[in-house]
Amino acid sequence: MSPFNPASRTTALSTILAACCVLVAGAAGVHLLYNHTKNNLHSKAPMLLAPMIGAIDTCIAAPTDTTQEPHTGDLERSCMGPRGSAAALVESTLSTLRPSSSAQNAYPLGYTLPVPLLQLFRKDIHGGWEIDSPMVDRLVRTIRDTDRPLILYLFSTHFSTNASLEKALAQDAGNLAQTRDGPLVQSSYYGAPIHNWTFATPHTELTKRRVQAARAMLDAVCRLPAHDIAKIRGVTLLGELHHLFPDFESGMGFTPPYRVTDYSPQSIAAFRTFLRDEFQSVGKLNRAVGADYASFDEVVPPSKDIRVEPLQRYTEHIDSFAQGTLPISGWAYVSRTEGSGPAWVHVFRNGVFVGKTPVDKGRQDVLKAKPEFGNADTGWRLDMDFRRLPAGIHRIDVFLEQTPGRLKPLGTRHIAIMDRAQTPPKQLPQQPLPPSTTAIPSPPASIDMPVDESSYYYNPLVPLWHQFRGQQVVDYLRFFNDVVHESCLSNVPHYTHQIVPFANPSWDAHKFAIDASLREQQGIRLGVSLYGDASYGQAFGQWYRATGHRGYGVTEFHPLKAMNTPTLQRTLDQHAARGAEFLSFFMEPRWEGKLVARGHNIFSFDPDNPQFGSDALYESMRQALSQGTANPPRQ
Repeated sequence: MSPFNPASRTTALSTILAACCVLVAGAAGVHLLYNHTKNNLHSKAPMLLAPMIGAIDTCIAAPTDTTQEPHTGDLERSCMGPRGSAAALVESTLSTLRPSSSAQNAYPLGYTLPVPLLQLFRKDIHGGWEIDSPMVDRLVRTIRDTDRPLILYLFSTHFSTNASLEKALAQDAGNLAQTRDGPLVQSSYYGAPIHNWTFATPHTELTKRRVQAARAMLDAVCRLPAHDIAKIRGVTLLGELHHLFPDFESGMGFTPPYRVTDYSPQSIAAFRTFLRDEFQSVGKLNRAVGADYASFDEVVPPSKDIRVEPLQRYTEHIDSFAQGTLPISGWAYVSRTEGSGPAWVHVFRNGVFVGKTPVDKGRQDVLKAKPEFGNADTGWRLDMDFRRLPAGIHRIDVFLEQTPGRLKPLGTRHIAIMDRAQTPPKQLPQQPLPPSTTAIPSPPASIDMPVDESSYYYNPLVPLWHQFRGQQVVDYLRFFNDVVHESCLSNVPHYTHQIVPFANPSWDAHKFAIDASLREQQGIRLGVSLYGDASYGQAFGQWYRATGHRGYGVTEFHPLKAMNTPTLQRTLDQHAARGAEFLSFFMEPRWEGKLVARGHNIFSFDPDNPQFGSDALYESMRQALSQGTANPPRQ
């Protein structure tokens, strides 16, 4: 999913992807092959470029009604029929980037094959649901008939694929995530339908169908000859998996009211079990959160705003800041020359230095409003921990440092850190601010947060609630990973396909509760979608080095700006040197050099797509792939 707001989506399956078991085991020789692959190929192989081509809606799941207008040339015949697959379409599309699969380059060119799990069903003669075996066979034949390595993407997220089964599943509230107000109904994200599926428990009809489809696909894959199975370099799991909230299109930030998932009865019971395991006794919990629960059964997840709702206990309070940090953030435009470092924002609280943060984060909304800037990397953000600050009115001063040592004031905010009793806050003592100069004219800039005269309450139960919610994400990923692990692809690397909310300075990452799934997981490698500065800047690399991961996959890649060939090549080399094992980006399908008619993905690298510099990125990628270069050393 593109990590900025606003954005837009089409309803095409590939755009929805942007965004997102007892199996027949292989023979012993196949497992030996995978052990060899795991120990030798994946640890030493160059980074695989694995574009995700819009081949599902145009080929694999295309309508077979003969009254439909046929596709260009022989495309329809190559897709459908007893021997049909997307292999020819994949090869036709990739050949526009590099003519031959055997052409030499630092990075081999393969593809990502998305498998839309809930779309693998059709109605049976009794009105129930059965696996659409012909569709599964077309997917598997695509692997067989394409002489390129691939990433197998077992896809099922909250973004709809317009599958008939989805409509039936959405009628059962047990399949839907719940806020404190009840199940979340269908919503949309810039025109793309969203089903707010639950993962609070795997015991749902939704999960049953996901597993059934995954088993059908994996069983069919495992019947392929060993040399075809060996083409699969990795399996990505489900797509983006995170907690949800109402108004997904514009609700990713900090605006109240605060509503997150999951408050289903099963989730509340599991939260109590989580607390019992963490603290062993209710007395320890009470001391940790300042409560007076008589038993764990009295604990309810935080769900109310103390400013506007009566509370029975203080621990019921929750908002975007109740976990104990608040963002000090905004944007500033500073003209930069090629290779120069970023400007810095310095933050002072009551005259005391809190910290500084670079002006280098993506703000597509600012660029949209100020296209004359020509650069989206104007954002900045510093998260201030207020858990141990004294109650009272604190003064926040923000300065811009364009030249080392020279500070220019950007503005002042006054905030109230509140106690549990909501005692009227008093002004706190101030220290003198550092020397500064006022620029004339002042640089274009804004302090978006905090809002002046805003109030903040820390509730120690909220971090525990978010920790539990994050564990729900991890547990569901592990459950689904076990399904894949029991197949013949057990020794092929398995990856998440997650977003990184912390890379967007306007988002409240705690709503997503995704951070735990980005940490090192036993048996699951890191797979992340990187957009904007996260794809090319330093922040992701700094974060990655601190995680302990030994490799990762880039499940979606888009810089959101044009890059010339040397710059794109350096960016690819940077990921490879850091440990990236594959890198995927969207491409539009092309047949005999012509664009296939469909709902096009605004993030596709394509010569006919000017959005976000995608046409220039396509040409730079094409030129980079035509040049043979040495593999960069791993960092």
